[in-house]
Amino acid sequence: MTSINDDSQPSVRQALRARLAQPDILVAPGIFDMISAKMADSMGFDCLYMTGFGTVASYLGLPDAGLATYTDMVNRVAAFCGGTRTPVICDGDTGYGGLLNVAHTVRGYEQAGAAGIQLEDQEFPKKCGHTPGRRVIPLDDMVRKIKVAAQARQDNNFQIIARTDARTSLGLDEALRRGEAFAKAGADVIFIESPESVEELEKIGRSFDLPLLVNVVEGGRTPQLAPADLQKLGFSLAIYPASGFLAVAKALKDMYGEIKQLKGTEGAKQALYPFADMCELMGFPGVWEFDRLHAD
Repeated sequence: MTSINDDSQPSVRQALRARLAQPDILVAPGIFDMISAKMADSMGFDCLYMTGFGTVASYLGLPDAGLATYTDMVNRVAAFCGGTRTPVICDGDTGYGGLLNVAHTVRGYEQAGAAGIQLEDQEFPKKCGHTPGRRVIPLDDMVRKIKVAAQARQDNNFQIIARTDARTSLGLDEALRRGEAFAKAGADVIFIESPESVEELEKIGRSFDLPLLVNVVEGGRTPQLAPADLQKLGFSLAIYPASGFLAVAKALKDMYGEIKQLKGTEGAKQALYPFADMCELMGFPGVWEFDRLHAD
């Protein structure tokens, strides 16, 4: 499997690991299809985040509720990482099964070009972290998954992001206990999902020496703070998984509404990304140059 992000290039995994070690917070937009991946890649971010919610929605038209398979998702990992030059952290859900599945998933994501994988401790079928009904597996079972994931990777720069959803069902103290156990098991980044107050964010930020990830979901359970404030609380990485697809959904509804009401698009041109720029983003100039070089 060939990818722009292969090891013949300057290592995107080394770049991500080094960036996470810096004091300034890292912000990563959520990518969910190739247009969002290309757009984010063109803007100079240090990291991108393959959102499970958005990817499953755009690829399968289904809710992020354990319906996407490993094959579905590694296909998307390969497409996103193969079409970008920015390090991409990719949602690996629960690892798609038991310990053998986790090892297979880690190797597959790594071979597909991912810079890191997020693994969570939910029961299967898993659910989006800001929706109800989530339950977690026993702590010891998840610790074994993290150990297997760390052993399975071929490149030690490949980041293992360990997520716990225990806050919602079992409370913050249990979530912190799990985060500490995941760190000891070999996780590189700790992700306590859906804290519900600034005070909880502060407590999380004081509790770990490893890089901490915070999930910023507009309309979700966690307070919306500016990146600078999250950095002060001790977080190293803020992901914005939903921002892109929520913006796209709003733009589509507005534009399709104009067409449905027989208004056309003449009065909404200011809301449109220029067609010429879209051709540039998707690589048409290379096609035109190829055609020129090989013209009869």
